Amino acid sequence: MNVRHLLLGTTLLAAAPALAATPKFGDWGYDSSSMDNAVKPGDDFFDFVNGSWAKRTEIAADRTFVGIDSVLNDQIDKDVRAVVEDMAKNSASSGKIGQQVGDFYASWMDEAGIEKRGLAPLKPYLARVAAVKDKTALTHLFVDPSYAGPVGLGIIPDPQDPTRYVAIAGQGGLGMPNRDYYLLQGAKYDGYRKAYRDYVIKIQTLAGITDAAAKADKIIALETAIAKDQWTPERSREIKDIYNPMDRAKMATLAPQFDWNGMLKQAGLANMPTVVVLQPSAIQSAGKLVDTVPLQTWKDYVAYHFVSSHAQFLPKALDQANFDFFSKTLRDVPTQRDRWKRGVALVNGALGEGVGQIYVQRHYPAESDRQMGELIANIRAALKEKIETNSWMDTGTRKEALAKLASFDPRTGHPVKYIDYSSLNVSRTDLLGNAVRSDEFDWNLQLSRLPKPVDRTLWDMTPQTNNAYYDPFMNQITFPAAILQPPYFDPNADPASNYGSIGATIGHEIGHGFDDQGRQFDAKGRLRDWWTPATAKLYTDHAQALVKQYDSYEPIPGVRIKGQLTLGENLGDLGGLEVAYAAYRRYVAQHGEPPVIDGMTGDQRFFVAYGYSWQTKTREGALRAQLLTNEHSPAKYRVNGVVRNIDAWYKAFNIQPSDKMYLPPEQRVHVW
Repeated sequence: MNVRHLLLGTTLLAAAPALAATPKFGDWGYDSSSMDNAVKPGDDFFDFVNGSWAKRTEIAADRTFVGIDSVLNDQIDKDVRAVVEDMAKNSASSGKIGQQVGDFYASWMDEAGIEKRGLAPLKPYLARVAAVKDKTALTHLFVDPSYAGPVGLGIIPDPQDPTRYVAIAGQGGLGMPNRDYYLLQGAKYDGYRKAYRDYVIKIQTLAGITDAAAKADKIIALETAIAKDQWTPERSREIKDIYNPMDRAKMATLAPQFDWNGMLKQAGLANMPTVVVLQPSAIQSAGKLVDTVPLQTWKDYVAYHFVSSHAQFLPKALDQANFDFFSKTLRDVPTQRDRWKRGVALVNGALGEGVGQIYVQRHYPAESDRQMGELIANIRAALKEKIETNSWMDTGTRKEALAKLASFDPRTGHPVKYIDYSSLNVSRTDLLGNAVRSDEFDWNLQLSRLPKPVDRTLWDMTPQTNNAYYDPFMNQITFPAAILQPPYFDPNADPASNYGSIGATIGHEIGHGFDDQGRQFDAKGRLRDWWTPATAKLYTDHAQALVKQYDSYEPIPGVRIKGQLTLGENLGDLGGLEVAYAAYRRYVAQHGEPPVIDGMTGDQRFFVAYGYSWQTKTREGALRAQLLTNEHSPAKYRVNGVVRNIDAWYKAFNIQPSDKMYLPPEQRVHVW
């Protein structure tokens, strides 16, 4: 549980600067056969760009989605598998990390051994729960890295002083994705709750836990009570609401049922005098439940959660039951992924930077760094010009905004130093133990950094991750090596395509520094209000207009996008595309107007490339989960919801008032 995940803007990328030779995807970095020319661009731009592809493409049985992104994900899986298997075969030449990677992967792939050992590996962990004699000991178990509870602890840079670390405490403890699955009314959610009860019974029964049905009812009643007082995802992303520093006395007053001193000592945080409490009222309510709910019910709850969250490391029946509920029922995925793919993901999670170091050597040329630097410089120059010339930012705010832009720290490819995993004990015959020790290692790694100043060189993603992010505490944008290749980064693609795809994403990530939450951090990453009231009001008015637009979109009948929850990402998308277009026009001014290709002007190709970079089809269950829990809008609305606000799009495609996506100029929202 990490508040940074509430604030790190993450987005999938697409394509880069153009040179010579043939781009990998189509004549100019886009597969024109994806387009549906029967759809008017002004009626549904996403379908105009991707409609024919959507009609002919099915989602693989083991995936929640298919799209341009899955092309790269499949390739990354294969590339990382080769690294993992090579390290496993040649552990002597790859040293300690080779032994660890090889043994972790082998322990996962040894299905016969897992079945033979049965439930024996589970027994010591359940015995630890059974040994809890009072609620003080119970609350200590809540903060163990491998167990669950209604409150969790984490470590982040202090938003008021991001040169130092601070401990955080926040809500947690639900089995289903979030509070909505417990509280929303309707047949769909009734079905989820019934299926969840069946799952809780089954997972306990398979684990050898007696009286499973009665225990399941009590566990679910407890989780429902926890859910009722938890904060919504929208509220939990409001940094000013969740930044509540408290000393031990104040925490004891807030929720005296938790043994805070003992819990912090158990977690290795005994020397932290202050803890930032993220959702105070939810923690207070959880404390009351600790007091009123019987100890045995809490123990049953903790035992169930341990089995459920570790089911994939246990015999196949438990693993399958976990998949059947969380993937098949909740996300509509019919088939488990191949075991080797899941093993690659597991090793990536446990020893990711060790694997990443070899991945970078094989798949990340130095030229990519140079070209990314060039693109980022162009985007920054365009944003600087927009900050200098926009009409809604006054002189004082403008000066601070320029200082923040100047202090941006872009990072590409890989960390300058990698995590040392040598202290992690990995066994070829103890898969569950490997997983538990990996969790403990990750927590101890964070603890080891506590006495020291915040290390700005650390990464929150591995080099082999297909994604990117902005960190408001560090004022950094980060693009891992895995994303910087076709179809998202192609040095041979048309400049219009590259600026409309990866250029928009660079603009998106930088733009997070000025979105509804990121704007509350200054050039040094401190939580500080540097906006004058007049400028803040103009910005907020614009933002609320975008909230209203997205609130009106209904991807699933009866389930709308949460405009406030997704505001930061929507602002990032809109502002990012605005800035990328300005950067593209700067490029054109320097190099001349590009030729027409495939009957499209450069401006048209710019916007088509943006739509292509979000080419995605998603299963309804996964889409529903995204709408209820995720701060990102569905892919289609990251296209249509954005372009209809950009004047240049109207001009490029001659969009008319009769077109379905048309917005009158006065209703268009402009970030920049």
